Parts: sequence; C-alpha cells; structure tokens
Amino acid sequence: MNKSSCFQRNFQVLWMGQFFSICSLTVMVPFLPFLMTELGAVTTAENLLWAGLSLAAPAYMLCLVSPIWGRYGDRFGKKLMVVRALLGIAVSLGLMGWAQTPLQFFLARLLQGAFGGVVDATAAFTGSQANERTQGRVLGSLQSATAAGSLIGPLIGGTMADLFGFQTLLWWMALLTGLSGLGAAILLREPHRETASNREVNISLVKACSNLLRHRRVRSFLLAGMMAQFGAFGLVTVFAPRVEGMIGYANYAATWVGVLQAITWGATLIGSPWWGRRNDRMQIEKNVCLALVGCGLSVILQALPPNVVWLIPLRIVQGFCFGALIQSIFLVVIKESKKEHRGMNIGIANSFLVIGQIAGSLLGAAFGAFLTMEWTFVIIGSSFLCGSVWLAIGARQSVSAPYIKTIMMRWKMKDDKQY
Repeated sequence: MNKSSCFQRNFQVLWMGQFFSICSLTVMVPFLPFLMTELGAVTTAENLLWAGLSLAAPAYMLCLVSPIWGRYGDRFGKKLMVVRALLGIAVSLGLMGWAQTPLQFFLARLLQGAFGGVVDATAAFTGSQANERTQGRVLGSLQSATAAGSLIGPLIGGTMADLFGFQTLLWWMALLTGLSGLGAAILLREPHRETASNREVNISLVKACSNLLRHRRVRSFLLAGMMAQFGAFGLVTVFAPRVEGMIGYANYAATWVGVLQAITWGATLIGSPWWGRRNDRMQIEKNVCLALVGCGLSVILQALPPNVVWLIPLRIVQGFCFGALIQSIFLVVIKESKKEHRGMNIGIANSFLVIGQIAGSLLGAAFGAFLTMEWTFVIIGSSFLCGSVWLAIGARQSVSAPYIKTIMMRWKMKDDKQY
C-alpha cells in the first residue's frame, strides 16, 4: 500500500472513530436530568446537583490528563493514544449503562474524562502524518466528524431512550465505540520511527507548557481559544431558558431548543471543511479573527429577536463560524511545534481550551441567575469579540517584531561602518 492510500485509510478510520465516540457521548447529555431521575435523584435539588456534576466531570479530568496522554503518544506512538481514547470511552459508556446510582454514574463520567480525549488524540495522529500544505484541510475534515456526531447524537438519543431505555442505549453506544477502537487497533498504520529517548524529547510537562506560553503566536491562539470556549459553553447554560422565555415551555420549547442545536451543528458540519481549506491558503490569524467576530455578533444578536424563528439565521452563522476555531488552534500548535513534541503540545492546548469550557459553564449560569437575559448574551458574545481583538493584537506584534529587529540590525550595521 502506497503512502497516499495508507493516509486515506488512516483518515477514514480516525473520522469514523471520532464520529462514533462524539455521537455516543452526546446521545445522552441533553437527557441527563431524566437519567438522574431513573437512577434515584428524584428531588429537584438532588437531580440538578448530580446532573451538573456528571456534566462537568469529564472536563475536569480531561484538563488534568490531556498533556500526560499527549506525552505518552510522543514517546510510544500516537496510534496507541487513539486506541486508548476509543476503548476508554467504550468502557466508561458501558459502566454508565451499568450504574445503579447517581454516584456510580458520576464515577463512570470521571473515568471517561481520564481515559477519553479522542479529539486531541486524532488531531495529534493526523497532524503528524498530513502534508504541511494540506494540514488545514485534513483537520477541518476531521472537525466535521465532531460536528456530525454532535448533530446525530442528540437527535437519535431521545427516540432510542424512549424505545429501549437509557441502559440499553448506553450499552449499544459502548459497543459501537469499542468496535471503532478495535478497528483503529487493526487498521491504523503509523510510520516506523526511532524511540524518543533523548533529553530534548523527554522534557517535563511544566517546561513544555512554559515553552508554549512563551511562544507569542501560540499564546495568542490559546487565550483566544479559551475565550471562545468560555462563550460557547456559557451560551449552552442560558440558551434553553432564553428560548423558553420567548415562547413558553408549553409551546414546544424543548423541541425548538433541539432543532436550533441541530441547525447550529449542521452549519458547523458544513463550515469546518471550508475553514480548513481556507487555513491552507490564507493566514490563520485572519480566518480565526473573522470567525470569532461572526460568533460574537451572532450570539449578541440572539438577545434581540422577539420571535424564535429569527434565531435560525443567527444560529447558522454561529455554527458556521465556530467550525473554524478548535481546528485552527490545533493547526497552529502543530505548525509551531517540533515533531517529537506535537502530541504533548496538543494535549496542553486542549487543557487550556477545557479551562475555558469549565469557566464558561460556571459563569454562564451565574450571569443568567443575576443579570437580565439580554445582558447575559451581550457578555457571552463579547468574549468571542475579546478573543478576536486579542488575537489581532498578537498577530500584529508577531509581524512587527521581526521587522523592528531587522531595522535595529540595519542601524547597528550603519553605526559600525561609521566607526
């Protein structure tokens, strides 16, 4: 098998694995309160507590372990990390289906975060194999797997749960994800490489994190990505109450929330490959700044319409623009990292993004509780705009610094000639 055919097969295996894992994880997230009720959390306070803890648990663990798994991938092979992530998610889904109490379900979600992380694992594998001229297109296509899984999962979750029950649903999704993991173990081909054993490769996580934060371009993208994740997950906490306030719960508010979520992810599915191809042709900073402005304005404007139908075009813009963000951050990290450090650096970058996700989930709920809905949407949308401004300033400094250095060297040469 030639190199091109091998890469195409690897990409197809990675795309399907990422799709099934994301679909499996999102299939029950919107219905966590219903599942908590089945597990015994019947009072409102108890139900909200366990649903909130279970929703946040994977993010906290993923934030801690992503750099560690990335480092192991650099040392022992990125294929191993893809298989680990898929099988880890499969096992945790099976334990969620077996859980008899909210505590057991919560522990299974912690396990998911500790052994999951399929998105950064597949990004590291793809980034190490893709041609530098097509890395953007490949990461954009891979991002579409996340969008497709996030679109399909909630759509089929409610129907399948009603027909078969949550336990059976989780077991079936565990089986599909487990088969994806076995397929990855059998079909993925990773080029032979020398074992990473020298000092430069085996740098500590603290030093690797310090190196990333000292890199002006990467630092700008990481902070802009944190602001974007803050806005995206802050919006999740207040969007359903916003729709309910517009039309009332009795008028199919839950249905409208589901439809609008599907529209958003459908737009992301279309936009991700488009932004990926654009990243190969244009400066990534310009693309991400444009996408952040599109996200920010569309979110702010969602506070204005009196009719829920007017949210549809705004959610399309939001979803299409959001498709540019995560893939672009990973692309910059890949381009600015040494080959032997890419897995660890992507893991570190993912941890920063998860920090933004956690902060957005917590503060978004706080804004919704203490501020009007209009001001909440303005603040959440402004986080995207702040990310755009920050990235634009960082890009300008990155361009200006070499120019200033060149001018200084010319002045010094001129002075030397005078003496």
